[in-house]
Amino acid sequence: MEDILEVYQRSYSATYPLICLDETSKQLLKETRIPIAAMPGKKEKYDFEYERQGVSNIFMIFAPLQGFRHVKVTNQRTKVDLAICLKEIVDVYFPNTQKIIIVMDNLNTHKPASLYDAFPPVEARRIVERLEFHYTPKHGSWLNMAEIELSVLQRQCLARRIPDQSTLIQEVAAWEKKRNTQAMKVDWRFTTKDARIKLKRLYPVIKSE
Repeated sequence: MEDILEVYQRSYSATYPLICLDETSKQLLKETRIPIAAMPGKKEKYDFEYERQGVSNIFMIFAPLQGFRHVKVTNQRTKVDLAICLKEIVDVYFPNTQKIIIVMDNLNTHKPASLYDAFPPVEARRIVERLEFHYTPKHGSWLNMAEIELSVLQRQCLARRIPDQSTLIQEVAAWEKKRNTQAMKVDWRFTTKDARIKLKRLYPVIKSE
């Protein structure tokens, strides 16, 4: 935990940007009947029945100090999907950097080894050398600021029925564009000092002789 909190205290650096990466899923639901549009004094009405259209995975790439995010929609969240996402971070979104500081949780796919499942060893090593990995502790995914941004995405964009993946991609792209235009950042204030006081119960007790 303290490792993540110390990373969040670093000053912004264009050559060593901080990137938080997380993912969630979205169930795709198609209406079985046409909803009745909202009217003055009346809310929108829709039938409780729906038709399941599968599930899509959503990667959130979030640079909290820059107010930049990219939402990537995929069919799955395998090791290969993560590896492709990491490659895009390195080569597309932050190509002119020396090292990218990346925060993720401890999912079994969130390992440098995933890159070797997707790319030849030389290419995988090239990508790994551009990344500095930091992992949130077990049961501590709330420390990942990408999770905060996913929560905003859920409230502002995903809290409704979306029928298919193409619509999902269009909707999250519009949301992403608006948030990036506004350069919405995160002002993280929870420090290591705060953790040692407020989360004292999580620290081991050292008995003095």
